[in-house]
Amino acid sequence: MRRTPIAIILLTLLGCADVGMDVILPGDDTAPPPYTPPTDGDFVPTPGTAGDEDTTFSHPAGLGPVVTSPREALERMQEQGPPAFASRVHGCRKARFRTIGRVLASRGVNLDADGDTSAGRMYRTSDQALGAPNYAARIPETTTLTVASASRLFDILVQAAPEIIARMPEREECRLGETPTVLFDERGRCNADGLTCLLGVPATAAHVGLCDDTVARAATPEEGQRLAIASLLAAELTCE
Repeated sequence: MRRTPIAIILLTLLGCADVGMDVILPGDDTAPPPYTPPTDGDFVPTPGTAGDEDTTFSHPAGLGPVVTSPREALERMQEQGPPAFASRVHGCRKARFRTIGRVLASRGVNLDADGDTSAGRMYRTSDQALGAPNYAARIPETTTLTVASASRLFDILVQAAPEIIARMPEREECRLGETPTVLFDERGRCNADGLTCLLGVPATAAHVGLCDDTVARAATPEEGQRLAIASLLAAELTCE
């Protein structure tokens, strides 16, 4: 067997060292110390940006708090309820087609009306625009409010407003004892008791103020009352 001279081996090692490889020979005092992992207090990262002048991604490295403190999470649950409950109570989905009909009927609107511009006819012919389910095509009811459905809903409410205003005193559920409830008093001002029955929740000063302001800005009092009732009822049905 042919043996490789020791000199050739040494020359090979020296050649590797010339191209950038560090060769540590036994007894060399320049050998690096053993690796020691850092402790928690050795390095604290400083928030910065994920880019610099040489890149176009200079967005913040951290967006918002990383975690929520247990105390903050507990306070939020005590105020809003558990997440499973809060997601249902504080969420707002599109009102169902049948729900809109029940609300209109409960406020005195005749859903069987046949007039071309009656609110009842508009409601019956707007099932697809309002996202009603199509059982024949196996299409469920939509859960989000679109521009088309919101526009159609407001058109229906504008047409239904005169019926609601006229029929409010006849509604038994809106009576205060033996006294009928009206949406507008004899001076044309908005009545808080009538708005409470209309919305299904206690009317606040903001509701009454918005109603009076809408009436005052309209061209005529009748038009203002119509727009005010339609706007308040649309806000109630769309969570706006």
